[in-house]
Amino acid sequence: MEDLFDTIRSTLQPLRPSKQTDRTRALFAVGIVSFLWGTTWLASARGIAHMPALQMAGIRQLIGGGVYIVYFRFKGFKWPNRAALLQFTWMSVVMFVVSNGLSTWSVKYIPSGLGAVIGAIAPIWIAVFSLFMFKDTRINRTTGLGLLLGFGGIVVIFYEYVDAILNSSFSIGLLMGLVATMTWGLGTLFTVKHARNINPYYSIGWQMFISGLILTAIAVMSGQRIPITEIPAESWYAIAYMVIAGSVIAFAAFIYALKRLPAAQASVYAYINPVVAVAIGSLLNNEKLTMLIAGGTMITLFGVYLVNTGFRKSS
Repeated sequence: MEDLFDTIRSTLQPLRPSKQTDRTRALFAVGIVSFLWGTTWLASARGIAHMPALQMAGIRQLIGGGVYIVYFRFKGFKWPNRAALLQFTWMSVVMFVVSNGLSTWSVKYIPSGLGAVIGAIAPIWIAVFSLFMFKDTRINRTTGLGLLLGFGGIVVIFYEYVDAILNSSFSIGLLMGLVATMTWGLGTLFTVKHARNINPYYSIGWQMFISGLILTAIAVMSGQRIPITEIPAESWYAIAYMVIAGSVIAFAAFIYALKRLPAAQASVYAYINPVVAVAIGSLLNNEKLTMLIAGGTMITLFGVYLVNTGFRKSS
Protein backbone atom coordinates (compact mmCIF):
# COMPACT_ATOMS: atom_id res chain seq x y z
CA MET A 1 0.00 0.00 0.00
CA GLU A 2 2.93 2.31 0.71
CA ASP A 3 4.28 1.55 -2.78
CA LEU A 4 0.87 2.51 -4.14
CA PHE A 5 1.00 5.89 -2.43
CA ASP A 6 4.55 6.46 -3.68
CA THR A 7 3.25 5.87 -7.21
CA ILE A 8 0.36 8.25 -6.67
CA ARG A 9 2.68 10.82 -5.17
CA SER A 10 5.03 10.63 -8.15
CA THR A 11 2.19 11.58 -10.48
CA LEU A 12 1.69 14.74 -8.43
CA GLN A 13 5.38 15.72 -8.66
CA PRO A 14 4.72 19.06 -10.46
CA LEU A 15 2.44 20.10 -7.60
CA ARG A 16 5.03 19.53 -4.86
CA PRO A 17 8.15 21.39 -3.79
CA SER A 18 11.29 19.70 -5.11
CA LYS A 19 12.87 19.27 -1.66
CA GLN A 20 10.78 17.59 0.99
CA THR A 21 11.48 15.58 4.09
CA ASP A 22 9.58 12.41 4.94
CA ARG A 23 7.69 14.38 7.58
CA THR A 24 6.63 17.02 5.04
CA ARG A 25 5.43 14.37 2.62
CA ALA A 26 3.60 12.61 5.44
CA LEU A 27 1.84 15.85 6.39
CA PHE A 28 0.97 16.31 2.73
CA ALA A 29 -0.54 12.80 2.83
CA VAL A 30 -2.65 13.76 5.88
CA GLY A 31 -3.91 16.75 3.91
CA ILE A 32 -4.91 14.44 1.04
CA VAL A 33 -6.78 12.15 3.46
CA SER A 34 -8.55 15.07 5.15
CA PHE A 35 -9.77 16.50 1.86
CA LEU A 36 -10.71 13.29 0.06
CA TRP A 37 -12.55 11.67 2.98
CA GLY A 38 -14.35 14.97 3.55
CA THR A 39 -15.59 15.05 -0.04
CA THR A 40 -16.88 11.46 -0.06
CA TRP A 41 -19.92 12.54 1.96
CA LEU A 42 -21.12 14.74 -0.87
CA ALA A 43 -20.26 12.01 -3.38
CA SER A 44 -22.50 9.62 -1.43
CA ALA A 45 -25.34 12.13 -1.40
CA ARG A 46 -25.00 12.71 -5.15
CA GLY A 47 -24.86 8.99 -5.89
CA ILE A 48 -27.89 7.89 -3.87
CA ALA A 49 -29.98 10.70 -5.30
CA HIS A 50 -30.41 8.45 -8.36
CA MET A 51 -30.26 4.91 -6.94
CA PRO A 52 -31.01 2.99 -3.70
CA ALA A 53 -28.46 3.70 -0.97
CA LEU A 54 -27.80 0.10 0.08
CA GLN A 55 -27.23 -0.97 -3.52
CA MET A 56 -24.70 1.83 -4.05
CA ALA A 57 -22.93 1.08 -0.78
CA GLY A 58 -22.76 -2.60 -1.74
CA ILE A 59 -21.27 -1.89 -5.17
CA ARG A 60 -18.75 0.52 -3.68
CA GLN A 61 -17.63 -1.96 -1.01
CA LEU A 62 -17.40 -4.84 -3.49
CA ILE A 63 -15.17 -2.91 -5.87
CA GLY A 64 -13.10 -1.21 -3.16
CA GLY A 65 -12.64 -4.42 -1.18
CA GLY A 66 -11.75 -6.32 -4.34
CA VAL A 67 -9.03 -3.78 -5.13
CA TYR A 68 -7.51 -4.24 -1.65
CA ILE A 69 -7.62 -8.03 -1.82
CA VAL A 70 -5.96 -8.13 -5.26
CA TYR A 71 -3.28 -5.70 -4.09
CA PHE A 72 -2.37 -7.64 -0.93
CA ARG A 73 -2.49 -10.97 -2.76
CA PHE A 74 -0.02 -9.47 -5.25
CA LYS A 75 2.17 -8.49 -2.25
CA GLY A 76 2.24 -12.13 -1.15
CA PHE A 77 -0.47 -12.25 1.53
CA LYS A 78 -2.08 -15.69 1.93
CA TRP A 79 -5.77 -16.44 1.66
CA PRO A 80 -7.38 -16.14 5.12
CA ASN A 81 -8.23 -19.34 6.98
CA ARG A 82 -11.70 -20.17 8.30
CA ALA A 83 -11.15 -18.50 11.68
CA ALA A 84 -9.92 -15.29 10.03
CA LEU A 85 -12.87 -15.29 7.62
CA LEU A 86 -15.29 -15.60 10.54
CA GLN A 87 -13.64 -12.61 12.22
CA PHE A 88 -13.68 -10.63 8.98
CA THR A 89 -17.38 -11.42 8.61
CA TRP A 90 -18.56 -10.23 12.02
CA MET A 91 -16.30 -7.19 11.79
CA SER A 92 -17.71 -6.37 8.36
CA VAL A 93 -21.30 -6.68 9.60
CA VAL A 94 -20.75 -4.20 12.44
CA MET A 95 -18.32 -1.78 10.80
CA PHE A 96 -19.51 -1.72 7.20
CA VAL A 97 -22.92 -3.35 6.72
CA VAL A 98 -24.58 -1.56 9.64
CA SER A 99 -22.40 1.52 10.18
CA ASN A 100 -21.36 2.38 6.62
CA GLY A 101 -24.67 1.22 5.17
CA LEU A 102 -26.69 3.45 7.49
CA SER A 103 -24.37 6.46 7.17
CA THR A 104 -24.61 6.23 3.37
CA TRP A 105 -28.38 5.93 3.56
CA SER A 106 -28.67 8.82 6.04
CA VAL A 107 -27.44 11.47 3.58
CA LYS A 108 -30.47 10.76 1.44
CA TYR A 109 -32.48 12.59 4.12
CA ILE A 110 -30.02 14.94 5.82
CA PRO A 111 -27.29 17.28 4.48
CA SER A 112 -24.00 15.51 3.74
CA GLY A 113 -22.11 17.98 5.96
CA LEU A 114 -24.35 17.20 8.92
CA GLY A 115 -23.82 13.49 8.26
CA ALA A 116 -20.05 14.02 8.42
CA VAL A 117 -20.25 15.89 11.72
CA ILE A 118 -22.42 13.15 13.24
CA GLY A 119 -19.94 10.58 11.95
CA ALA A 120 -17.07 12.45 13.61
CA ILE A 121 -18.44 11.84 17.13
CA ALA A 122 -17.60 8.11 17.05
CA PRO A 123 -14.75 8.65 19.59
CA ILE A 124 -17.33 10.04 22.01
CA TRP A 125 -19.37 6.85 21.79
CA ILE A 126 -16.16 4.85 22.21
CA ALA A 127 -15.52 6.72 25.47
CA VAL A 128 -19.09 6.07 26.69
CA PHE A 129 -19.16 2.38 25.73
CA SER A 130 -15.67 1.79 27.18
CA LEU A 131 -17.10 2.46 30.63
CA PHE A 132 -19.27 -0.63 30.26
CA MET A 133 -16.88 -2.88 28.33
CA PHE A 134 -13.59 -2.25 30.16
CA LYS A 135 -13.60 -2.28 33.96
CA ASP A 136 -10.42 -0.19 34.28
CA THR A 137 -11.79 2.70 32.15
CA ARG A 138 -12.09 6.00 33.97
CA ILE A 139 -13.40 9.34 32.73
CA ASN A 140 -10.94 12.10 33.66
CA ARG A 141 -11.73 15.81 33.55
CA THR A 142 -10.44 16.29 30.03
CA THR A 143 -12.53 13.42 28.67
CA GLY A 144 -15.58 14.55 30.65
CA LEU A 145 -15.33 18.09 29.29
CA GLY A 146 -14.90 16.65 25.79
CA LEU A 147 -18.07 14.58 26.16
CA LEU A 148 -20.04 17.64 27.25
CA LEU A 149 -18.70 19.80 24.43
CA GLY A 150 -19.14 17.06 21.84
CA PHE A 151 -22.80 16.49 22.60
CA GLY A 152 -23.33 20.21 23.23
CA GLY A 153 -22.01 21.08 19.78
CA ILE A 154 -24.41 18.60 18.19
CA VAL A 155 -27.28 20.24 20.10
CA VAL A 156 -26.19 23.65 18.77
CA ILE A 157 -26.23 22.30 15.21
CA PHE A 158 -29.59 20.61 15.70
CA TYR A 159 -31.06 23.91 16.90
CA GLU A 160 -30.61 25.21 13.34
CA TYR A 161 -32.67 22.25 12.09
CA VAL A 162 -35.55 22.40 14.61
CA ASP A 163 -38.17 22.80 11.90
CA ALA A 164 -36.63 20.07 9.74
CA ILE A 165 -36.49 17.62 12.67
CA LEU A 166 -40.27 17.71 12.74
CA ASN A 167 -40.13 16.23 9.23
CA SER A 168 -40.23 12.45 9.51
CA SER A 169 -37.73 11.87 6.69
CA PHE A 170 -35.17 14.21 8.26
CA SER A 171 -35.62 12.52 11.64
CA ILE A 172 -35.07 9.11 10.03
CA GLY A 173 -31.83 10.38 8.51
CA LEU A 174 -30.64 11.69 11.88
CA LEU A 175 -31.46 8.40 13.56
CA MET A 176 -29.59 6.46 10.87
CA GLY A 177 -26.55 8.70 11.27
CA LEU A 178 -26.54 8.37 15.06
CA VAL A 179 -26.96 4.58 14.97
CA ALA A 180 -24.19 4.37 12.35
CA THR A 181 -21.69 6.27 14.48
CA MET A 182 -22.68 4.33 17.62
CA THR A 183 -22.16 0.98 15.89
CA TRP A 184 -18.83 2.19 14.49
CA GLY A 185 -17.75 2.95 18.06
CA LEU A 186 -18.92 -0.46 19.28
CA GLY A 187 -17.27 -2.18 16.33
CA THR A 188 -13.99 -0.43 17.07
CA LEU A 189 -14.04 -1.59 20.70
CA PHE A 190 -14.93 -5.18 19.76
CA THR A 191 -12.13 -5.17 17.20
CA VAL A 192 -9.62 -3.94 19.78
CA LYS A 193 -10.82 -6.54 22.28
CA HIS A 194 -11.15 -9.60 20.05
CA ALA A 195 -9.19 -9.10 16.83
CA ARG A 196 -5.77 -7.84 17.85
CA ASN A 197 -3.81 -10.42 15.87
CA ILE A 198 -5.33 -9.52 12.49
CA ASN A 199 -3.42 -7.35 10.03
CA PRO A 200 -5.69 -4.28 9.92
CA TYR A 201 -4.77 -3.28 6.37
CA TYR A 202 -5.39 -6.70 4.83
CA SER A 203 -8.55 -7.26 6.88
CA ILE A 204 -10.09 -3.96 5.76
CA GLY A 205 -10.22 -5.25 2.19
CA TRP A 206 -11.95 -8.46 3.25
CA GLN A 207 -14.35 -6.57 5.48
CA MET A 208 -15.30 -4.27 2.60
CA PHE A 209 -15.67 -7.15 0.13
CA ILE A 210 -17.77 -9.31 2.47
CA SER A 211 -19.93 -6.34 3.43
CA GLY A 212 -20.38 -5.58 -0.26
CA LEU A 213 -21.76 -9.08 -0.79
CA ILE A 214 -24.07 -8.77 2.22
CA LEU A 215 -25.32 -5.27 1.32
CA THR A 216 -25.97 -6.35 -2.27
CA ALA A 217 -27.91 -9.40 -1.05
CA ILE A 218 -29.98 -7.22 1.31
CA ALA A 219 -30.68 -4.74 -1.50
CA VAL A 220 -31.86 -7.56 -3.80
CA MET A 221 -34.03 -9.30 -1.20
CA SER A 222 -35.62 -6.06 0.00
CA GLY A 223 -36.25 -4.77 -3.50
CA GLN A 224 -34.02 -1.75 -2.83
CA ARG A 225 -32.26 -1.99 -6.17
CA ILE A 226 -32.45 -1.01 -9.79
CA PRO A 227 -31.01 -2.94 -12.76
CA ILE A 228 -27.29 -2.32 -13.26
CA THR A 229 -27.99 -1.09 -16.78
CA GLU A 230 -30.34 1.58 -15.39
CA ILE A 231 -27.87 3.08 -12.92
CA PRO A 232 -27.27 6.61 -14.25
CA ALA A 233 -23.83 7.97 -15.07
CA GLU A 234 -23.82 10.38 -12.10
CA SER A 235 -24.15 7.49 -9.66
CA TRP A 236 -21.34 5.58 -11.38
CA TYR A 237 -19.17 8.70 -11.20
CA ALA A 238 -19.88 8.92 -7.47
CA ILE A 239 -19.04 5.24 -6.96
CA ALA A 240 -15.83 5.57 -8.98
CA TYR A 241 -14.80 8.65 -6.99
CA MET A 242 -15.45 6.96 -3.64
CA VAL A 243 -13.54 3.83 -4.67
CA ILE A 244 -10.54 5.54 -6.29
CA ALA A 245 -10.26 8.72 -4.23
CA GLY A 246 -12.00 7.75 -1.00
CA SER A 247 -10.74 4.17 -0.68
CA VAL A 248 -7.57 3.54 -2.71
CA ILE A 249 -5.78 6.92 -2.72
CA ALA A 250 -6.92 8.21 0.68
CA PHE A 251 -6.29 4.91 2.48
CA ALA A 252 -2.86 4.55 0.87
CA ALA A 253 -2.04 8.11 1.94
CA PHE A 254 -3.22 7.39 5.48
CA ILE A 255 -0.99 4.33 5.81
CA TYR A 256 1.93 6.32 4.38
CA ALA A 257 1.36 9.05 6.99
CA LEU A 258 0.78 6.60 9.84
CA LYS A 259 4.21 5.03 9.25
CA ARG A 260 5.99 8.40 9.42
CA LEU A 261 4.05 10.45 11.96
CA PRO A 262 2.84 9.91 15.53
CA ALA A 263 -0.65 8.44 15.53
CA ALA A 264 -2.06 11.64 17.06
CA GLN A 265 -0.77 13.68 14.11
CA ALA A 266 -1.77 11.15 11.45
CA SER A 267 -5.31 11.02 12.84
CA VAL A 268 -5.80 14.79 12.74
CA TYR A 269 -7.80 14.18 9.54
CA ALA A 270 -10.73 13.25 11.80
CA TYR A 271 -11.04 16.89 12.86
CA ILE A 272 -10.59 18.30 9.36
CA ASN A 273 -12.71 16.15 7.04
CA PRO A 274 -16.05 17.13 8.70
CA VAL A 275 -15.13 20.78 8.11
CA VAL A 276 -14.34 19.93 4.48
CA ALA A 277 -17.65 18.07 4.18
CA VAL A 278 -19.65 21.00 5.58
CA ALA A 279 -17.87 23.52 3.32
CA ILE A 280 -18.11 21.36 0.17
CA GLY A 281 -21.76 20.59 0.86
CA SER A 282 -22.52 24.31 1.14
CA LEU A 283 -20.51 25.30 -1.93
CA LEU A 284 -21.53 22.51 -4.31
CA ASN A 285 -24.85 21.26 -2.97
CA ASN A 286 -26.46 24.42 -1.56
CA GLU A 287 -26.59 22.93 1.94
CA LYS A 288 -27.38 25.27 4.81
CA LEU A 289 -24.32 26.85 6.45
CA THR A 290 -24.94 29.38 9.20
CA MET A 291 -22.95 30.71 12.13
CA LEU A 292 -24.73 28.24 14.42
CA ILE A 293 -23.84 25.28 12.20
CA ALA A 294 -20.23 26.44 11.83
CA GLY A 295 -19.92 27.15 15.56
CA GLY A 296 -21.58 23.86 16.54
CA THR A 297 -19.25 21.97 14.23
CA MET A 298 -16.18 23.57 15.82
CA ILE A 299 -17.48 22.89 19.35
CA THR A 300 -18.21 19.25 18.48
CA LEU A 301 -14.80 18.65 16.94
CA PHE A 302 -13.04 20.33 19.87
CA GLY A 303 -15.00 18.02 22.15
CA VAL A 304 -13.85 15.00 20.13
CA TYR A 305 -10.27 16.28 20.38
CA LEU A 306 -10.55 16.54 24.18
CA VAL A 307 -12.02 13.04 24.41
CA ASN A 308 -9.09 11.62 22.44
CA THR A 309 -6.60 13.66 24.48
CA GLY A 310 -8.19 12.52 27.74
CA PHE A 311 -7.99 8.88 26.68
CA ARG A 312 -4.28 9.23 25.83
CA LYS A 313 -3.64 10.79 29.26
CA SER A 314 -5.47 7.92 30.96
CA SER A 315 -3.46 5.38 29.01
